[in-house]
Amino acid sequence: MDFIWYQNLNKPFLTPPAFVFGIVWSVLYLLITISFILYIQKEIEKKDILAIGIFVAGLILNFMWTYVFFNLHLVFLCLLMILLMIVLLIYNIFLFYKKSKMSAYLLIPYLIWLLFASYLNFEILRLN
Repeated sequence: MDFIWYQNLNKPFLTPPAFVFGIVWSVLYLLITISFILYIQKEIEKKDILAIGIFVAGLILNFMWTYVFFNLHLVFLCLLMILLMIVLLIYNIFLFYKKSKMSAYLLIPYLIWLLFASYLNFEILRLN
């Protein structure tokens, strides 16, 4: 990953120090994992396939974002990816809520972080 490229970018005022990202993502991935485990603990029905598929698609997009941003430096594409992740996550929260309210609630910090990340991504695009 090209962290030197990232360090040289003009970043918005609210950009947290680098170490914060590792802490936040560790906590978020733990919450995301617990959310998914709680959701699939109950009997899986045919209608759950959509929620699980959207969940997996959102995570794949999340992992792809890191590569596209830090390796390909496609900041505008990353902004579009985050916006799609937000839409998928909101829909996922809605679907999870029908079966497991706690699963849905555990995804809310992830949504908040994605909203903040979209701000950071937009500002990096604007400033550079």
